Amino acid sequence: MRIRNVKNKEEILDNCPFLLNNPKEYKGKFKELFNNDNPIYVEIGMGKGQFIYQNAKKYKDINFIGIERFDSIMAKAILKMEKLDNLILIKYDANLIDDLFDQEIDKIYLNFSDPWPKDRHAKRRLTSREFLTRYDSIFKGNKKIIM
Repeated sequence: MRIRNVKNKEEILDNCPFLLNNPKEYKGKFKELFNNDNPIYVEIGMGKGQFIYQNAKKYKDINFIGIERFDSIMAKAILKMEKLDNLILIKYDANLIDDLFDQEIDKIYLNFSDPWPKDRHAKRRLTSREFLTRYDSIFKGNKKIIM
């Protein structure tokens, strides 16, 4: 996806009520943030957020967390959403995902991730052995990755 600059992206990010600005503080405590014991599903690389937003609207008994790394893409996603009680967005680098969660995630979605087609970029793929090892520490029980 080509990243185009979004005017006022900083203002959009700062004023979003469902964008978590300090996600590391909630490591191991995301159930408290959602204020329930529902399962937590994470989409890494959510892009413009249509998938996670539609699922959050449809499945009220599941908590959703969308992670995106780029400001402009996150701003575009925010502009297309409204606040839902079971949806939180986090602007964060997936390389550091094990710093965010501690055995509390039930399912991970990897939809249309950057393929990084060159061999020298293999470690950057969200499905690489390095990433799969990171995911091990964030799953609560059974490990489920949906692509």
